[in-house]
Amino acid sequence: MTNKQFDVVVVGGGPGGYIAAIRAAQLGFSAACIDEWKNKAGGPAPGGTCTNVGCIPSKALLQSSENYEHASKHFADHGINVTGLSLDVAKMLARKDQVVKQNNDGILYLFKKNKVAFFHGRGSFGGKTDAGYEIKVGDETLTAKHVIVATGSNARALPGTPFDEQTVLSNDGALSVANVPKKLGLIGSGVIGLEMGSVWRRLGAEVTVLEALPTFLGAVDEQIAKEAHKAFTKQGLKIELGVKVGEIKTGKSGVSVAYTNAKGEAQKLDVDKLIVSIGRVPNTVGLNADAVGLKLDERGAIVVDDECRTNLPNVWAVGDVVRGPMLAHKAEEEGVAVAERIAGQHGHVNFNTIPWVIYTSPEIAWVGQTEQQLKAANVKYKAGTFPFMANGRARALGDTTGMVKFLAHAETDEILGVHIVGPMASELISEAVVAMEFRASSEDIARICHAHPSLSEATKEAALAVDKRALNF
Repeated sequence: MTNKQFDVVVVGGGPGGYIAAIRAAQLGFSAACIDEWKNKAGGPAPGGTCTNVGCIPSKALLQSSENYEHASKHFADHGINVTGLSLDVAKMLARKDQVVKQNNDGILYLFKKNKVAFFHGRGSFGGKTDAGYEIKVGDETLTAKHVIVATGSNARALPGTPFDEQTVLSNDGALSVANVPKKLGLIGSGVIGLEMGSVWRRLGAEVTVLEALPTFLGAVDEQIAKEAHKAFTKQGLKIELGVKVGEIKTGKSGVSVAYTNAKGEAQKLDVDKLIVSIGRVPNTVGLNADAVGLKLDERGAIVVDDECRTNLPNVWAVGDVVRGPMLAHKAEEEGVAVAERIAGQHGHVNFNTIPWVIYTSPEIAWVGQTEQQLKAANVKYKAGTFPFMANGRARALGDTTGMVKFLAHAETDEILGVHIVGPMASELISEAVVAMEFRASSEDIARICHAHPSLSEATKEAALAVDKRALNF
């Protein structure tokens, strides 16, 4: 057994963890990062849920499935005739795995480049000494002056129906289905469920979504959510709202879900595979928080203040394991901020300008407040919208679904929220994030020259529409 001393030890190598370790090293600290993810060969696979079974592999499959749908349904519109089109799911999954490996290897390279010590295994608190906190990983004990916990989250299972990753799937199993299921069920219309449902629908599955809430995408601006619901339904996604899920039976032939629909009628859904997407829970099991008295809340999340400090001196926590949105980029920002706070700097994370994205087709992205939130808070506002069907670049792309929506304060014109459903929404939202971070007005965006033809012109036009002076609609 060896004992190694570090200024900063990060437990968890996901987006929040590995970024925190790198930033700490950049600031001159001796830094280590512990991560237990394994690849198929048993080797290290840093990057957390995001890289291994979340953001990265899902985007790889979304791209592959979108290419397939374009070839099978839309290329003919461009004068491109495809014959003998076939689908090789095994190769598609292999490409996804390769994309994941490239990201894993990239993180290991970054550790080496920045002189971050990497330890492969599960990290847990061992106790506290005069030299700092002891963190155990395998046969080794690391001692750290500062500890940053970034252990992420796990998929929430339905009570009484554990994930077997064969027929009842979490995001992990949903990314590794060997053959396109004839019928696929989704419980929960969350981000992961909709993205995975989109992948397999494009590839030929009949997809049904069962959502307990009476509204679709309740966190999204209502007007945008309605537009998305219309688009998904047109594509063939069957969405049932206000359902109450009952008994779930699994067998060799698939899964049977008993439920009650919004009218109170008993229903049954028989599917080959069932994806459960009902949220995520903080991952603190095995951290041995009791060994040092680290405070957790009733959900198992680590309790922190606004600056990510825990109840223990020099112990910090970031990302999915603490309060706030479970988003990879939120974790990254917190990781950087904490490393800078340890160095005596003023780390910055503005929760009001964290963008949200759902990578369906059409994509959905937003930042700031929704119209329903502004109404509930009695904030006077003005709204401006612009449809992609009136955008020249969207027409050329053959993707005119959706709109851009601006919400600005009625008196000051400060941008309060921007909501997009449509092509490349994930990229377009960045302009709104920058604008809101600098407390820009809708007039500021309306006065900025945007390239023509570009999708970003829809952003400018929506800003113009706040003052009822859109030029192209």
